[in-house]
Amino acid sequence: MAIYSFIAEEQANDDNDWSIAQMCEVLEVSRSGFYDWANRPPSERELTDRQLAIEIEAIWECSDRTYGAPRVHRWLAKQGFRVGRKRVARIMRTHGWEGETGRRKVRTTIVDRAATAAEDRLGRDFDPVAPDVAWCGDITYLRTGEGWLFLATVIDLYSRRVIGWSVAAHMRTELVADALDMAVATRGGHVAGAVFHSDRGSQYTSDAFGELCERHGVVQSMGATGVCWDNAAAESFFGTLKRELANRRRWATRAEARRDLIRWIEGWFNTRRLHSTINYNSPVEHENLYYRRGDGIAA
Repeated sequence: MAIYSFIAEEQANDDNDWSIAQMCEVLEVSRSGFYDWANRPPSERELTDRQLAIEIEAIWECSDRTYGAPRVHRWLAKQGFRVGRKRVARIMRTHGWEGETGRRKVRTTIVDRAATAAEDRLGRDFDPVAPDVAWCGDITYLRTGEGWLFLATVIDLYSRRVIGWSVAAHMRTELVADALDMAVATRGGHVAGAVFHSDRGSQYTSDAFGELCERHGVVQSMGATGVCWDNAAAESFFGTLKRELANRRRWATRAEARRDLIRWIEGWFNTRRLHSTINYNSPVEHENLYYRRGDGIAA
């Protein structure tokens, strides 16, 4: 009974000056009823709920308090717990553990009307059959006490892994070029034929970036201007980044923001965060499963 639980909790509180008798009288319950309840061992379901709450809280805290019930449920399943999603949601509600929700995003695309855009080679098909078949990228910005910090990414669409990224205090072509160079290095330099999909921002339509793609053997692809669905995977990543990191921090310097990005992208997003689009695996885990199945040869 909830009232009995309240009395027991207050009794254990060092700051409580009320006796059990006084609390029972004020709350209009019998002392004998309370003592019967207190001396009765918890039911199997009650005990299990308590155990699950410990596991759920650990998962929730490990996600930096960003996971909601669906991802907590899948994490529990991966650990061998047989529990329903509704039960996980109920326990989380009881304890006030909530996942992060979205906020409005801001665009950074600046189109060079004189440049020639590449054709759209994906057609909104963001589910390639293997790693390094199709990548996507975009730019976003993060607020710091020193001013804006711009982030460019390269994401493998098979695993949703961020294989390349770069930050700078500007949005010049070097920003996206550095991210692509990192992606190529991450894949060991063997990326010929990989399609890189982006919007039609001036950084991606520049001659310098086009020449860099040619040197690496990367084939450019571009969606329509101002249509978020044409680069939905990149937009989704930035939404997650803003919800789970940027909107929860106040960075005094760009260096401080960069350190947090390293920890979040490499130490959390790529290696541990569960993604609904890849069967609730982490990106690195999803790639490892691909290679263990014998579908490809690990680099």
